[in-house]
Order: sequence, then C-alpha cells, then structure tokens
Amino acid sequence: MAGSSGVSLADPAVSQTAGKVLPTMKITFKLFATLTDYLPAARKYNAIELDVTPETTIDDLVERFQVPRKLVHLVLINGVYIVPTARATRTFQEGDVLAIWPPVAGG
Repeated sequence: MAGSSGVSLADPAVSQTAGKVLPTMKITFKLFATLTDYLPAARKYNAIELDVTPETTIDDLVERFQVPRKLVHLVLINGVYIVPTARATRTFQEGDVLAIWPPVAGG
C-alpha cells in the first residue's frame, strides 16, 4: 500500500496516491553504517527493494524511513553524487540504486 510519499513496500504494478492510480517502478534503497537501523527488519543486509511512483524524491524516502536529515551526508544514485539542493526534486527511474551514508569521522 502506498504512503503519502508514493512509496510502497509491497509489489503492486500500480499505487494509489490521493485517489489517483499511478504506475510504480522498482528501485533499490541502501543505507550504510549506523543508518541501516532505519531500514525495516525485512531488509537484506543494508538494502531493500521498493516500489515507488514517478514523483517520489530522495527526500520523500528519507522522510518515509525517518532518517534524521543531519545524518544524510553522502547521497548517490547509481554511483553519481546528488548535491543537497537537488535531493528534494530528484526523482527515480526503473532500476535506480539510491545509497546514503552518514557523516564519517576517523583518524
């Protein structure tokens, strides 16, 4: 079933959002390091496959999975860096892989 962000964990061919039937596409959502705790228990390692509608953005998924924005540091789609200002409008294509890392410190 779709949430208000147009994201579904189920496997439907279409999603209902605000009374409209929208097509969905499959993407892979990966969280790394301490962020993996924000994925559902049914995840496979650090990733889940999602059905999303065409208007779903990176920020929609961050909100849906309640990942604190201050922990969303490095964001890649298919290995390409997405600048913070583009995350509210960047949508997905079938088969995309969204990967998010928290800030990393070390020495």
